[in-house]
Amino acid sequence: MRLLVVGRLSGQLATAVKMAMAHGAKVQHVERGDQATEQLRRGQGADLLMVDYRVDIAALISANENERIHVPVVACGVDADARDAADAIRAGAKEFIPLPPEADLIAAVLSAVADDERPMISADPSMKHVIQLADQVARSEASILITGESGVGKEVMARYLHAGSKRADRPFISVNCAAIPDNLLESELFGHEKGAFTGAMARRIGKFEEADGGTLLLDEISEMDVRLQAKLLRAIQERVIDRVGGNKPVPVNIRIIATSNRDLAKSVAEGSFREDLLYRLNVVNLRLPALRERPGDISVLADHFVRKYAAANGVPVRPISAEARRALTSHRWAGNVRELENAMHRAVLLAIGPEIDVDAIRLPDGQPLTAGGSAPAHDAGPAGRAAHVADVVTRSHVGQTVAQMEKALILDTLSHCLGNRTHAANILGISIRTLRNKLNEYADEGATIPAPQSGIAASGYAA
Repeated sequence: MRLLVVGRLSGQLATAVKMAMAHGAKVQHVERGDQATEQLRRGQGADLLMVDYRVDIAALISANENERIHVPVVACGVDADARDAADAIRAGAKEFIPLPPEADLIAAVLSAVADDERPMISADPSMKHVIQLADQVARSEASILITGESGVGKEVMARYLHAGSKRADRPFISVNCAAIPDNLLESELFGHEKGAFTGAMARRIGKFEEADGGTLLLDEISEMDVRLQAKLLRAIQERVIDRVGGNKPVPVNIRIIATSNRDLAKSVAEGSFREDLLYRLNVVNLRLPALRERPGDISVLADHFVRKYAAANGVPVRPISAEARRALTSHRWAGNVRELENAMHRAVLLAIGPEIDVDAIRLPDGQPLTAGGSAPAHDAGPAGRAAHVADVVTRSHVGQTVAQMEKALILDTLSHCLGNRTHAANILGISIRTLRNKLNEYADEGATIPAPQSGIAASGYAA
């Protein structure tokens, strides 16, 4: 983990830095907020900023966001009272660490903010086969394409590959190609020179240079515009990049890992993905099976998430009841491991009694997860249930335009996915770009757009 400390390195802050280093953090230090932004702009990245509460935290975060730099901030300080801590949190800090520091608190904050605990857990033979192949190729320099549905753990696998590679002590940089607009993604990847475009007030180092010596993960690469794919292909082939507005090639030494939840061969046939780029990326393909294809992993993953979120929320670890395990195993888990993780997080908080029973395991809409998928109240056999559902759907659609039905379908799917755009687009069978355009259109019409969420709402159900 890379830690950037901002503020005067007093005795107590220096002690906190030493504790962070003892827990494996690589620490750099600057005194002022503008120096921190400048260091991040130059590509000397950080996973976390530890900032003295007397620094203008709001201005620091704003300056970073203007440069599209998103690094979490924790505030700290000596002799700070409750108001100082509250002001730091309101300014955008994730946590406040009082000084003099406690070793356990430093370790907990670093772990919580960095979220480094992402072990590769598996008991199912189909997944173990993939992990075995990953172990074989991890120490190579080959580009790797990781494919699979949303939520199966593609980024976890990418981090696993990096940790097992010869570059493990160098940066691991991830770029979500679906989350960054096309007109900004080029600058995000390759950087830009001062004056390259309106608003480019200083040189900005891109993710390629930031990952130099390490691994660059291009997440959901299928969403990258085809024109930018040509520049990416040259960077991979030549190991040099051109900053936007630059006239001098910059050499880079990185390993590329890419992920996609789409069939890239089909995208090539449709003309939305370059065939030569696919060949460059797909030296080794790791296809991660959906969770429903590896039922042996459901129980062990559920146990892991129970331990994880019990510790995070300071509650006792309760065992999962036999009935709950049967319900977990029989559920299809359309959202894969991500959906299971959210369900177990809710279960840890909602469980009462000595065990996590089936009643504590809730779906995103708050409905219980029943063992064996019991039938609804209108149960007159399969034909009767199908007729009832068809009648309800037909009545709800009569009188609506196609555009209204499309809008309802998109918003309902997004709500079901807890605001996860990538997952919703995958279910709907449209690109993330198309989904974003539709959501912008609906927002302009005054519709409420579900935000990406995880966790518990005041009602006790998923937010």
